[in-house]
Amino acid sequence: MAIRRLGQILVDLGFISDEQLVLLLEEQEQQAEHQPIGKIAEDMNLITDDQLVQALAEQLGMQVISLDDVSIPGDLLARVTEPMAQLYKVIPVAFDEDMNELTVATCEPQNLSTQDELRQFLGYSIRIVVATERDIQKTLDRYYSQDTESFESLVHDLEADASLAKAAQALMGDGPIDITDAEALADSAPVRKLLNMVLLMAIKDHASDIHFEPFEEEFRIRVKADGVLFEMVPPPRHLAFAITTRIKVMADLDIAERRMPQDGRIELTVGGHPVDLRVSVLPTMFGESVVMRLLDRSVVSLDLDKVGMHPVTLKEFRKVMERPNGIVLVTGPTGSGKTTTLYSALSEMNEVSDKIITTEEPVEYDIDGIVQIPIDADIGNTFANCLRAILRQDPDTILVGEIRDRETAEIAIQASLTGHMVFSTLHTNDAPSTVTRLKDMGIPTFMITATVEAILAQRLVRRICSQCREETTPSKDMLYELQMKPEELAGRKFYKGVGCENCNNTGYKGRIGLYELLLMNDDIRDMIMRNASTDEIRDVARGFGMTTLRDAGMNLAYDGLTTIEEVVRETVLEA
Repeated sequence: MAIRRLGQILVDLGFISDEQLVLLLEEQEQQAEHQPIGKIAEDMNLITDDQLVQALAEQLGMQVISLDDVSIPGDLLARVTEPMAQLYKVIPVAFDEDMNELTVATCEPQNLSTQDELRQFLGYSIRIVVATERDIQKTLDRYYSQDTESFESLVHDLEADASLAKAAQALMGDGPIDITDAEALADSAPVRKLLNMVLLMAIKDHASDIHFEPFEEEFRIRVKADGVLFEMVPPPRHLAFAITTRIKVMADLDIAERRMPQDGRIELTVGGHPVDLRVSVLPTMFGESVVMRLLDRSVVSLDLDKVGMHPVTLKEFRKVMERPNGIVLVTGPTGSGKTTTLYSALSEMNEVSDKIITTEEPVEYDIDGIVQIPIDADIGNTFANCLRAILRQDPDTILVGEIRDRETAEIAIQASLTGHMVFSTLHTNDAPSTVTRLKDMGIPTFMITATVEAILAQRLVRRICSQCREETTPSKDMLYELQMKPEELAGRKFYKGVGCENCNNTGYKGRIGLYELLLMNDDIRDMIMRNASTDEIRDVARGFGMTTLRDAGMNLAYDGLTTIEEVVRETVLEA
């Protein structure tokens, strides 16, 4: 049976009139992002929170519950961790042991993915009941107020669990393992709960990586957020095997193989949006080390105007993007935002009139209208082989994920010489040194000067937390690092974050890019042909207006967006 529209239900229940429904539909149509009609009606004070919940329950055939009347015992509360309860805005209200069914209250029953996601995380059948948003928030505050202690208390409970320790000890050692016992331990509720909490906390903090590291006396978990690793409370050492096995099960890896490196992928849907986890398992002296790379597509804005590029640099970069052929290289270390910059550029160039093909390892973000090819070296599908095939697909613009060797570089050069625009990445310290890197690969100098149109070097520095920012004075050590005198900074204001709840007491929240754009011109091409040094090329490029990474960082520090310490940490002083 078709689900009745919520607007009509509100009319049928007598909460709004037909005229008000027409007004709501017009308001919804005018919004850039269509809000649910119930939310619009509530914002316009046409209905109350209780009336909205009653209408949603009527629409979906669910029960309404008042959480003021419910007392939640500790064992029931423990079935849903604080990060999960906060992320999904759910409260556990009942558990049926016989049916293995957990009943949860939510204020967003129309979000149908919540039920599937909770089932996937928790391993229970899920039944949904409806409560008001006010009720849900009040109950979250009442029962989950000790959020900073929740992970520590979970680790403490695991340490005290003797049966879990006995099961884990039985599987430790270098000999063959019982697959059934290993899977049972990895699927046990405590191990599930610990890993779920780590994942949800990392996603909530917009972390980029999670490291699980076994040592002789401890099992360390570290999370990388804003480019810096933070250590979590270490779980019991004997759970190292169970946790890594659980990750390998989720990534569909061989749990019996503990001597060889393995790579896998976990696809999750969290809070209604997809999150990709790239899993790397590496054997060590004391067990398997696991690193999970988080790719949360919902938090990446593929918009060149939002990557943090200076307006002047951005204008010049856009001019290069409009050229009919040539090579544009984006350089920087791993995790410096190269891929995001390139995707943002391609998204802007993505027109019906142009054919864009990318070849990447792996394909990180799906973009409608762009043909994206994943690299798989195990079956011979390398960058070079892929690039040859791409040229037969009549592309206008090509993205090569990374130029790693001479063969890939030569094919990219041939592609640019035959009328294609080629974008790619390299690992170099700055823009001028990229020329030396290409020469080291064996690319002839005349080929570099004939094809390379621009080189964009970039770094990411942490952004000062806006909620705890205060003015500060640079220390003498920092001035020495910058090779600057106090009088040179006269009249300049500098800021730092003192640390607050919003930034987990780090003083930083989010990151912003530093960009160095080297535009090729006749003078620089002549210097490259004469084998000029990197420093000479840099000096000439600066004369033509190139802003170095260090200068770009100092401009952000002057604007109060980052600290001098961050600029010094991420950039080198140019000669």
